[in-house]
Amino acid sequence: MDLKIASHAGFCFGVRRAVETTQALLRSGEAVYTLGPIIHNPQVVASLEAEGARVASSPLDVPSGATAVIRAHGVGRETVEILNGRGIRVVDAACPFVKRIHELADQAAASGRDVLVIGDGAHPEVQGILGWARGRGRAIGSEEDVKALELDRSALVVAQTTIPQSLFERLCALLRQKGQPLEIRNTICRATAIRQEEAARIAAAVDVMLVIGGKNSSNTRKLYELCRRLCPRTYLAETARELENIPLSAADHIGITAGASTSVGTFKEVVARMSDIKNQEQAELQETMTDSDFMADVEKTMVQLHPGQTVTGKVLQITDDEVCVNVGYKSDGLVKKCDLSTPDVKVGDEIEVEVVKVNDGDGNVLLSQRNIVNRKVWDAIVAAYDAGEIVKGVGKESVKGGLIADVMGIRAFIPASLLSLRYVEKIDEFVGQEMDLKIIEIDKSKKRVVASRKAVLQAEEEKKKAEAWDKLVEGEVVKGVVRRLTNFGAFVDIGGVDGLVHVSDLAWKRVGHPSEVVSVGQEIDVKIIKLDKERDRISLSLKATQPKLWDIAGEKYVPGSIVTGKVVRIVPYGAFVELEPGLDGMVHISQCAPTRIAKVEDAVKVGDEIRVKILSVDTENKRISLSIREALADDALENVEGDEFAIPEA
Repeated sequence: MDLKIASHAGFCFGVRRAVETTQALLRSGEAVYTLGPIIHNPQVVASLEAEGARVASSPLDVPSGATAVIRAHGVGRETVEILNGRGIRVVDAACPFVKRIHELADQAAASGRDVLVIGDGAHPEVQGILGWARGRGRAIGSEEDVKALELDRSALVVAQTTIPQSLFERLCALLRQKGQPLEIRNTICRATAIRQEEAARIAAAVDVMLVIGGKNSSNTRKLYELCRRLCPRTYLAETARELENIPLSAADHIGITAGASTSVGTFKEVVARMSDIKNQEQAELQETMTDSDFMADVEKTMVQLHPGQTVTGKVLQITDDEVCVNVGYKSDGLVKKCDLSTPDVKVGDEIEVEVVKVNDGDGNVLLSQRNIVNRKVWDAIVAAYDAGEIVKGVGKESVKGGLIADVMGIRAFIPASLLSLRYVEKIDEFVGQEMDLKIIEIDKSKKRVVASRKAVLQAEEEKKKAEAWDKLVEGEVVKGVVRRLTNFGAFVDIGGVDGLVHVSDLAWKRVGHPSEVVSVGQEIDVKIIKLDKERDRISLSLKATQPKLWDIAGEKYVPGSIVTGKVVRIVPYGAFVELEPGLDGMVHISQCAPTRIAKVEDAVKVGDEIRVKILSVDTENKRISLSIREALADDALENVEGDEFAIPEA
């Protein structure tokens, strides 16, 4: 009998945190109620009940004065509001990864999008996520659910943290065919994915696979189903006691793993029981072996190694090419110096290594340190992708269609269309340049990464835009720069956001095209007329910052003064003269010439530039009376007086 024991098994971070939080509250003497079983493990729940914890089926079952603990799966917003409304102390022990999904669902629903949760609709975790979707949530568990889904708006797609990666990718591919914009966030817990990948490797290589965990645990059930597809003789057991009913033989290669809700104690108990069975069989086969020899052999069998396993060992010897490491196995391990993450290794150092081969043919264990570093870097990249975090990258090579960048030592492809907010003509300019990137796509099987610089720039622009919006106040006059002209107006940058000055708000006069008043790049003062944040529109006015012509006409055009104007319109009773753009005065027919005329055209015509005398200014009724006749008379008088009093030359 040979045992292969999973290194990634038992309590995950979120489950351990929930259990330890509850235990700490019990030790402090508080009356503790958990909303539903704290985890899907009857033995752990029974143990906590023995310490004083009680299970409440609803928030109304928690008595006043008690402490309510939100379990690892999380709950919906309404449950939290009910507890807070009753004044009950709430301790949130929900898995941080699950709480992050709650935030994503809440934000998406607040922006008017649907929330699609790929997972088991009856599972408490999925129900909790839907409880934050503001009535816009829907659970998707199968291809039939996708086919029946009517999607008429953009949506956020998230995953139950424990579902298989293959199911998530398959249903996402079908959802994309619905034709609506989707924001897909792979929220499968990385620990779950690692657990499932390792379990699959072991199950494919053994005769019998034991999955330890609660039968009501979704995580454990999925682990069991995954292993059973690869190993038909897969058994699900909650405790070591159930191993007695599982048919095993001395020739079997046996693998052991455990779900995220399985305590370390239960897992160790199962491993110890299987080791006892193995040792007992060996004892029966080797009856002549002395007790001391038997115990020594037992000690050896307790150390299990398998390819891909990470172990810690002590450096025993260093040669020119290799480092010999004691990892507690029956033979020492060898690490080639090219596979060390750092050359600064000394005899006696404890280093973390990965098992490449258990037997290289000469009885040695082949180890690698670089594989661990690469895996950790890849895990960090996957974590950044899952969390939507920004990473640093350096442009390395211009290729067809985009740029290759180095991200934490991993090659990432940036399509040319995602390099900048605008078209990039010379991709070579980005080679050697450090840049902030967002990972938008990952192919885990091929370890390929696609990143976007444009997404980061857009986010920064949106942030600046939001900050600029917060500073704007209707009615204020602000400085701006003209960015673009159109037939209907001018777009002006007022500190990170653009507003429109409609052509009718450019000047008090009639404007045919904005270029008559402003030019691109010109700095101007504008008044904020209206803010419409919902439609992202800002209405501005240039003329509102300038005095109205008629308000100053009385000061500028004094009765009795003579000015020059242009005839712009003729009517039967007179001629309208433009004194300046937007301000006209009228010469009555009786004032058009020194003598009586039959029609205005006998004295002036449209387009003539003439001198006129201001007779009166009525700013209230917007009227200015002008006279050509009196202007001519004044001119004649000046000429006469000039000749009469001129001093003759000597």
